[in-house]
Amino acid sequence: MAQTSHKLKLTIFTIFLFSSLLQAHTHQFSRKLSPKSLGLKKQKLSHLHFYFHDIVSGAHPTAVRVAESSITNTSRTGFGATVMIDDPLTVGPERSSKIIGRAQGIYASACLSETRLLMALNYVFLEGKYNGSSLSILGSNPVFSPVREMSVVGGSGLFRFASGYALAKTHMLNISNGDAVVEYNVYVLHY
Repeated sequence: MAQTSHKLKLTIFTIFLFSSLLQAHTHQFSRKLSPKSLGLKKQKLSHLHFYFHDIVSGAHPTAVRVAESSITNTSRTGFGATVMIDDPLTVGPERSSKIIGRAQGIYASACLSETRLLMALNYVFLEGKYNGSSLSILGSNPVFSPVREMSVVGGSGLFRFASGYALAKTHMLNISNGDAVVEYNVYVLHY
């Protein structure tokens, strides 16, 4: 009888062990995939050139302050000011130029010693072969530097798995009202 009980315990333990191993196998955290299974082909390098219109003045601003810190208004850099944007992206620097997309996201003054913005935004394209696709941008923007570089950290649509960088150069800044036009050259690797 003791031997039968021992065999029964060993059988139950063996079944428990195998079922645990099977469960661990079916609940994987990650797995390898073939790039072809996701429709990925050879990577391409694209250069995008457009103008970003940051309009903070007037009756129809495209950039609006949504938060500030207790020291924003006394800080020489506007530290803590947080702005939500839906800025037009155009082919040329004129506000009347053809709109090819929108820059949607947020930027905030993130430095006490210089005017430097933390940029987190998406370029959402509305025209041409990139219509419906977007690029995600993240980086530091030292506003008064001649050229600023920010990272392309991803994308959607034709820009899935995108990486690269965006170079920003101020084309026009109206000191009296804060409106700006920024020229962008974006270099992006994508499939």
